[in-house]
Formats: sequence, structure tokens, C-alpha cells
Amino acid sequence: MPALKVPKREAEPVKRKLKRLNLYDGKRRPKRVGDFVLLPVVDGDEVSLLGYEVLPVELPLRPERQIYKNLESVLAERLSGEELKHLRRYDVIGDIAVVQIPPELEGRTADIIWGLRKVHPFIRVIAKKGFHEGKFRVRDYSIIWGEKRLETIHKENGVEIKVDLSRAFFNPRMKGERYRLAQLVRDGERILIPFAGVLPYALVIARYRKVKITAVELNREAYELGLENIELNRKRLKGEIEFIHSDAFEVLPELPTYDRVISPTPRGVDALALTLSKAERWLHYYDFVGEAELGDFRRRIIGECSRQGKDCEVRVKKVSDFKPRVFKVCADVVVK
Repeated sequence: MPALKVPKREAEPVKRKLKRLNLYDGKRRPKRVGDFVLLPVVDGDEVSLLGYEVLPVELPLRPERQIYKNLESVLAERLSGEELKHLRRYDVIGDIAVVQIPPELEGRTADIIWGLRKVHPFIRVIAKKGFHEGKFRVRDYSIIWGEKRLETIHKENGVEIKVDLSRAFFNPRMKGERYRLAQLVRDGERILIPFAGVLPYALVIARYRKVKITAVELNREAYELGLENIELNRKRLKGEIEFIHSDAFEVLPELPTYDRVISPTPRGVDALALTLSKAERWLHYYDFVGEAELGDFRRRIIGECSRQGKDCEVRVKKVSDFKPRVFKVCADVVVK
């Protein structure tokens, strides 16, 4: 069976590209050989066009539970087709699975727990989502199976992130976005990250780039977890992280400008003018925008650039679904 020989540092982005092209063979495991990774593929002739060496290699098969495409494929043997339509997306954070169970499936909770454990046998906690509470977006959770805790170590993009879902907000779905930003950043940059949470963006960027990051977070619980995360990853980080416990709207006016500002803005907060004023070259501004308002959102950013006397190029990209016809978006702003 064919495999693509890829330099280790390029393995993850190439793997994602293969998946997008439906060329990745998820039934087999990749294998590391020296400074290279052998990625299993399904069509040796077609993948050769990507410019990497294709080798005929027998790679080991994954256990059956890793071949399932999603939870639906597992529960199909227990739930009806109508019930499967009500399944919601779930997250795995460290060894905790976080699920939403709509009213239509309350009577099927035991089956959902069974399915999650079959697909992810390493999980030790299954928590059901409640509502966000308070200004720090901390969600209420109820544990429906496993150990009575909401603290875990989440691994992504080469770093370990200590998370306590009862104390601080954390979104595992931004893993790819954090990696994208880390690849845009260049060594030597000075970076500002307000609303930094437990430092997922800062840690991933500092893992890959020799930069100086100033991060700001108001939630004392998230700040303390962030300090632990700096120590937890100390030997992995190329860059430096200065972490400030403060309100971004109070401390940012006192800070200098930076090469790049990354603003994972909380929902309902307008920090555009403030964060743009601190960006010398780049701003990555996140917000929640309805599909019909995407054009207005871009024009608002261009208008703010004009008010600040900046000539900007603005590109808005959808990052993830938030609710029907509303998206989490990122505006990549280049200050010319």
C-alpha cells in the first residue's frame, strides 16, 4: 500500500490536505522514520502530484474503534434514523468528552455514553453542556459518566494545556486556527493577545516561533491556569510569554504598539478600535457575525482603519459554525 514520505515538520498540514482531498487512508497508522513521517494514502498516482516521494510500505492497521467516521456510525446500530438526526456535535478535551443531549434524545443518554466510550476508550469523564454563566463565559456542566472532575490536560499542536472547564472558557475547535496563526507568524515578532484565556493561542505560537508575546486576561482563574501552562510547556517553547492579569480595556491603552495583535474577542464584546490601535502590521480579529452581515462587518473594519489613518487590506474568513446562519469569523487585517 502507498505512503507519502513527508518531513516531520510538514506532516500535520500535509495530513490535513490529504483528508480534504479524500486521499488519506484513515484505516492505517502513520509511521515516523527519522526526520520523516510516512502518511498512509489511498491513491499513489494521484498523491504523487503533491511533490513528495511515494513509497510502497505496509503500515499497521488502526484498531476498529478508530476507523469509525463519527459517533453516528457507531450509534446507527442502536438509534433510529430519526433519532440520529438529533445528534449534536461533541468535543473531546483531554480525557473529557463534552456533549449536548437535546430533549429528543434524553431517553437515549445511556446509548450515547456507550457510543462515546466505544469510539474514545481513553476518556474518563463525560460531561453534559449547560448554559454559559457570568462575564467570563464559563459554562455549566453536569457529569453524566466517569470521574467527578472537569480538570484535564489537553494536547494540541505540540503543547499541553491544563484546562478546568468549571473555572475558565476553552474552545478545542480552534486548534486548526491556532496552528494557522502560528504558521503566519515569523521569528522576532512582538505579539499582543488580549482575552488570552488559559493561553492556547500564546502557547501554540511560542511553541513554533521565537517571538515575544504579551497576553492579557481578566479572569483570575484562567490567569492562574495560564501561568501553570507556561511552566508545563517551558521546555517546549521557543518564544517568551509575558502574562498580565488585567482588564484589556484598562491595560491596553497603557501598552505600546505591536507587530501583530490577535484578539479572540468574547461574544458581545467590541474591541475592534482598541485592538486595531495597537497593531502596527497585522490584526487578527475574531467576532460572531450573521451570514447576511459579513459584508457590513468587513466595511466596519475598513471604516475603523480609515478613522485611525491606516490603509488596510481586510480578508474575512469563516472559522466555525456558531448557530444557524451565524459564524465565528476571523478578520485578517494587514496594515500597509
